[in-house]
Amino acid sequence: MNKILLIGYGNPDREDDGVAWHILRALTIKLGLAAPESYQDEFPKSALMDFAFYLQLTPEMAEEIASYDYVCFIDAHTGSIPEPVRMIRVESEFQRSPFTHHLTPQSLLSLCQTIYKKTPEGALLSVLGHRFLFSRELSKSTGALVPRGVDLIWDWLNARTILERPQSS
Repeated sequence: MNKILLIGYGNPDREDDGVAWHILRALTIKLGLAAPESYQDEFPKSALMDFAFYLQLTPEMAEEIASYDYVCFIDAHTGSIPEPVRMIRVESEFQRSPFTHHLTPQSLLSLCQTIYKKTPEGALLSVLGHRFLFSRELSKSTGALVPRGVDLIWDWLNARTILERPQSS
C-alpha cells in the first residue's frame, strides 16, 4: 500500500488558525481510531496513513515528507481563496516569502525534490478561518466547515487507497 501523510499546521491557541488539528481529529474519529484530546497528544497509529500536526512548516520536514508517496497539507486561510473549503493539487515550486518563518507546501515539496530526488503527490486542504483570537475552540462559522474538510480529505484518500465509507458521517 502507498504511504500517506496527513499533515496539519497552524496555531491551535489562536482559534480558527488551529482548524487543521480539528479536521485531523475528526478524521481519526471517522476512521474509528482513538482521537487525541489535545494538539499536544500524539495521533493514533494507522495502517492506512500517518497523521502529524505542527505549528508551522519547516525545512527539516522535507526528510520526513520525502518518505511518503502522498501528502495532504491542511491549513486555515483568511479569505484569499474564493471557496470557504478547497482542496487543490500542490506542485513542487520554490516560493520566496517576505516572512522569515513562512514555508509553503509548494516550497516544502521543492525541497524534497531538490535534496532527496523524490516528490510525493501533494494536496492542500484550505479552510476559511473567521476569527483568530486567543482560544482553543473554533468559531462557530469555521467549526461548521470541518465536516466538509473531512469529506474532501476522505474523497482524496479514496482516490489513492481502498477505504470503505462509514454508514454515517
